[in-house]
Parts: sequence; C-alpha cells; structure tokens
Amino acid sequence: MTTDTKSALLDAAERAARAQGVDGFSYADLAEAVGIRKPSIHYHFPAKSDLSAALMARYSARLRDVCDGIAHQHETGGARLAAFIDMYRAALEGGKSLCLCVAFSTSRDSLPADVIAQIRAFREMMIAWLRVCFDRAVDDRSIADVAFPAMEAAAALSLLEGAQLAARAEENPALFDNAVQLLQTRLR
Repeated sequence: MTTDTKSALLDAAERAARAQGVDGFSYADLAEAVGIRKPSIHYHFPAKSDLSAALMARYSARLRDVCDGIAHQHETGGARLAAFIDMYRAALEGGKSLCLCVAFSTSRDSLPADVIAQIRAFREMMIAWLRVCFDRAVDDRSIADVAFPAMEAAAALSLLEGAQLAARAEENPALFDNAVQLLQTRLR
C-alpha cells in the first residue's frame, strides 16, 4: 500500500462521512470507491475507529490552515467572519454534505472516546478562532453590536452547524442562507 492509497482512502471516507455520516458507509464501500480489495483497507486502518480518528485529525489540521489563510487574507473581524460563513456554506455542496465535524456529531454514539475528544478539540479551536474575529470587530467595528466576543463565537459556531443540519436535512442550501442572514446583516 502506498501513501497515495492511504490518501485516497481518507478522501473517499471523508466524502462518504460528510454525505452519509460515519455509519452510512462500510469498508466495502471504500474498497469499491478506491478500487482495492476490502482487506487491503485494514493495512492502514485496522478498524473504523482508526479511520475515524485519522479523518478527524486530518480535517482539524486542514481547517486550521484554512482559518490561518482567512486571517492572512482579511484584516477586519467582519471580513474574517464573512469568509468563515462562506466556508461553512461551501461545505454543504448544494445541500448534499456537511462539514466533517457536524457529520461526525450526528453519529456520536458510534464514535470512540478519542474521536469524540477530537471533535471537542476541533470545536474549541473554531470557537477560539471566531473569538479573535469578534475581539477584532470590537476594535475595528466591522461587526455591529459585539458585546461579549466569547459568547458571540460560541453562538456563531452553533448557528453555522445548525444551519448546515437544516439545509442538509432538506438538501436546500437556502435554509442555511436564511439561518445566517441575521448574523450577516451585522457585518460592515
């Protein structure tokens, strides 16, 4: 097995998990998607719990890099928040997908404790990043009426995750747009 096969397995598993949840696909599905035999998957990921942990670790690292890129591209807190909202909107893929953290959360009872801990750490990372946006907006006034940046950050992440779930449930991205509209009207 090459690193390319491992990456292909992670890519296929992420697509499947984001569209169907971690319980919505099997190793047989992955083998078919990647074009390998099912037992070959066990070389890299002996159990689905190992695959789930690897997916969450890779996703966290990727999103940390994306958020760093947003921070470098956009100076104001409002512009950063707008880009973050756009990132969550794009993850919907027309209402057929969720961000991996939200998708994993829907399958929480099937996940091992270490993956649940990774989800918690991911959310903490996202809230901390959003708090910086809201803190910055207090100074640059690019988001209206920010009084409690830490609470705003937690509420914004919950809003985006809930908006994704609503949009995915009906495969209707307009539900996401409607849910975040009030937050977006605060951006200057």
